[in-house]
Amino acid sequence: MTLFDPGTEDAPTEATTSDAAFLQALLDAEAGLTRAQCALGLAPAAAADAVTAAAAAASFDVRDLARRARAGGNPVIPLAADLTAAVPAEHGPYVHRGATSQDVLDSALMLVAARTLEVVLTELGYIETELAALATAHRDTVMPGRTLTQHAVPTTFGLKAAGWRSLVLDSRDRMRTVRDGLPVQLGGAAGTLAAFEAYGASDPLPLVTEFARELGLREPELPWHVLRTPVADLAGVLAFTAGALGKVAVDVLTLSRTEIGELAEGTGGGSSAMPHKANPVRATLVAAAARRAPGLAATLYGSTAAEDERPAGAWHAEWATLQELLRVVGGAARDVAELVPALVVRGDVMREHLGLTGGAIVSERLSAELAGLLGRGRAKALLAAAAGRARAEGRPLGAVLAEEPDLADVDVAALMEPARYVGAAGALVDRALTRR
Repeated sequence: MTLFDPGTEDAPTEATTSDAAFLQALLDAEAGLTRAQCALGLAPAAAADAVTAAAAAASFDVRDLARRARAGGNPVIPLAADLTAAVPAEHGPYVHRGATSQDVLDSALMLVAARTLEVVLTELGYIETELAALATAHRDTVMPGRTLTQHAVPTTFGLKAAGWRSLVLDSRDRMRTVRDGLPVQLGGAAGTLAAFEAYGASDPLPLVTEFARELGLREPELPWHVLRTPVADLAGVLAFTAGALGKVAVDVLTLSRTEIGELAEGTGGGSSAMPHKANPVRATLVAAAARRAPGLAATLYGSTAAEDERPAGAWHAEWATLQELLRVVGGAARDVAELVPALVVRGDVMREHLGLTGGAIVSERLSAELAGLLGRGRAKALLAAAAGRARAEGRPLGAVLAEEPDLADVDVAALMEPARYVGAAGALVDRALTRR
């Protein structure tokens, strides 16, 4: 529990990223390694059974392990000692046999990541389904498009929702690829697997294969002690996912401003001082996550410059950083999954706002249509003069244009209708929704 991280509290990923979850992953890696050696005749079945039975996180003291980790710089050293003590004496030599701390810790990181990504993928699947329904329901709900904070041309809320969904699907597809590629780590002291030969493996490579099978992770081509592609891949996909979810959040925050009010969170949060407020809390927490994630990812990317066969500091910087990044993204996915189905879409307000510029929102269309009728130069001059009159007289642009003799045969009212100038928005929504 973290007082200042409400976005991650009670998220489904809280259980998969807790200290207890990391401890269990470390124990799973240790037990998996003993079982893998047993499968290849390098350890007795009784030892594999004993280590597996003892590898339960509830039997170990996380806080005590953390304190003792200071002595060697990582928690695997005291954990291996405690696990050895927890099994019958004759099976102790098969705990952690041939491995180095990084083998266990990196494999555990991949287990935690795989388990957490599965949870996030479930959330993303729910979000994309809800966004598809939102895009369908509002396929033709016209609203102002905004560029650089100002009204641009008309668009539809359905197209906006379809865009949100596209980002979520991009995140899902990339996350699946990363999850399916997460590897075990097994290299021994310096990535040569030499210790396993010393313990009787004439060819240690099948042990890597069996270890990967035991943990349900991919077999790597090489030990990756200092080849940090798996961690960099996690950094990238998690940061992108946070940004994709953040896009939904910042749009909701903008469009739910009091002065705009085109959207509203279905269950807003309160204020400690202003009882009238219904703050967009879900979107706020997701926006915060989207701002935190890139910095965390940058730390992980920075650790790819890892010297020698085990770096001093680069590897160590990854552990808490990856834990936090997984938690942040998991919390953001939970919050968007709650936000989208409860979102209030105020189509009437969107429609009303189309008229805020007095018709100027369709000026692009007017320029194109009148240029074909009058020629580009003449059309430009006429529109500039009409827009000036409209501003000076406080009248709609359409009313001023309707008085122009050169436009007597033009259906000005039809040209001024924003709903008739959304281009292929509907078709784009339909096409986007075919993606599965």
